[in-house]
Amino acid sequence: MLVVAGSPYAADLELANRCAAGDAAAWERFVLEYRPVLYRAADALDPGGGAREVADSLYAELFGVRDGAGERRSLFHYFHGRSSLATWLRAVLAQRFVDRLRAQRRLEPLPDEAHTEAPAVDGSTAVDRGEPPDPDRNRYLSLVRQALGRAVARLSDRDRLRLGCYYVQQLTLAETGRLLKEHEATVSRQLARTRGAIRDDVERLLRGEGLTADQIAACVASVADDPGPLDLKKVIYE
Repeated sequence: MLVVAGSPYAADLELANRCAAGDAAAWERFVLEYRPVLYRAADALDPGGGAREVADSLYAELFGVRDGAGERRSLFHYFHGRSSLATWLRAVLAQRFVDRLRAQRRLEPLPDEAHTEAPAVDGSTAVDRGEPPDPDRNRYLSLVRQALGRAVARLSDRDRLRLGCYYVQQLTLAETGRLLKEHEATVSRQLARTRGAIRDDVERLLRGEGLTADQIAACVASVADDPGPLDLKKVIYE
């Protein structure tokens, strides 16, 4: 990987290169600076803490694993400096988390319900047979994005500021607390409350569009699988 002079992410790319090469000092710096970034992203994906396990498991891949030829191959080799290292790490974490959810769903027993898709004679499902995706997918994505924007717009200025500090500006809980003159624990509780309020408001707005519970679940699943061009800065600040 080549560090391009003048690139806004040249320093991030240099750090990634050094970590990929096995530089101990660079790795120490990476863990110190980016562990909080990964943990905040994990908590946003799953406030229950499940995504933190995925974040922790990333370190082995980032540090590097031996391939069949005995060569250490680091996940950092896939970082090319087209975005910030923090943005890239959050994207990798989100994909790993979605992959784990999909794997867990495949292991779950099929629900014994009348509307469950009947397999073909050979036992395959629509996904297995490569059939076209749900035609309502684009509509679902659009509805969730609109509902999310409306839900965030209903928040108080203080709640929106707290969200912006933590998720957009990537401040820590302590830094956000100092800015808002709140205790760190209060910031954490308020963020959890706000996330819950947004989720409830989005579901209410979708019900107002005439969607059933199953359709709402499909909407949320569509965005979880592929959020598309959802700009969090625009959602929070506009």
